[in-house]
Amino acid sequence: MKIKAIKRKQGIGTEVKDATYVEAARWGKYRWWRYLLGLMIILFAWMVAANFASALVALALSGREGVAAFSRLDYAAFGSVGGFVVVMAGFPVFLAGILIAVSLIHQRHPRTLVTAREKISWHRVGHGFVAGFVPWVLLGGLGQYLLYPDSFSFNSDLKTFALFVPIALVITAIQTTTEELFFRGYIVQGASLIWSNRVFLAIVSAVIFTLPHATNPESQEGGWIGMFLGLFVGTGLLFAIVSLIDGTTELAIGAHFANNIAYFLLFNWSGSFFTTPALFSISEYHARFYDITSLVLIPVFLVIVFRLFKRDEASEPVS
Repeated sequence: MKIKAIKRKQGIGTEVKDATYVEAARWGKYRWWRYLLGLMIILFAWMVAANFASALVALALSGREGVAAFSRLDYAAFGSVGGFVVVMAGFPVFLAGILIAVSLIHQRHPRTLVTAREKISWHRVGHGFVAGFVPWVLLGGLGQYLLYPDSFSFNSDLKTFALFVPIALVITAIQTTTEELFFRGYIVQGASLIWSNRVFLAIVSAVIFTLPHATNPESQEGGWIGMFLGLFVGTGLLFAIVSLIDGTTELAIGAHFANNIAYFLLFNWSGSFFTTPALFSISEYHARFYDITSLVLIPVFLVIVFRLFKRDEASEPVS
């Protein structure tokens, strides 16, 4: 089965039909040096310009003391909401770098990082959200509460929580979508010019996704086992495989948003990189519990997105 895609001419007049988002890498301008240049633009936006944007937000919130706090990575100095905004302020710049690379360097629509069809299927994004949110809350949240109730504390500052909810929804949507467009979109498409083997593409995407997340406190607490199961397999590899099977990054975009928003709004570990005014704060990181949960969630997620939800012809997975 193939996904119905945009009928488009490229190259020397050959018509592209029924393509996946990976095959869309060869639309527009796709010489290897363009991917190298595009990657340099994206990395500059992510590593340099994004930090500058976060520093400007820190300056606006707390003046020079805020810039000093940002330079020493003291996000707690801005408060739970302010620290979250400072950290996340760079993602719109990161996203802009991706859009510039695809639009100007490759001269194709940024939508091709998501799908080769004429429109993004928001129903499919919603399927990914539900498949990621419900099992995570039931197993990772409620399950942990039943096993370790003493480590949970309720956030009684509901006023701050109410203020944080719309901020978290908007900023997290930008953050997770940006990461998916880069790690499961641009990286996979660029790597497909080297070798289109799905195993190769999934591993490359998972490795590159894991590296920048390896310094997070959760990864340090979980050790190499937690890093491998939670980041490499449970997120990086899973989302890459699902995207390659589905032929779009729609499911991964929805699932990634679900995972992060549940973590930011419902169950937040007090020692995490993103300390937020969530409904429940968890005082202790139970590494082995998260390892087991990651392994259980993988088949549950796959069953929900590919078996439970009904798909129309335009969103059938690629055989």
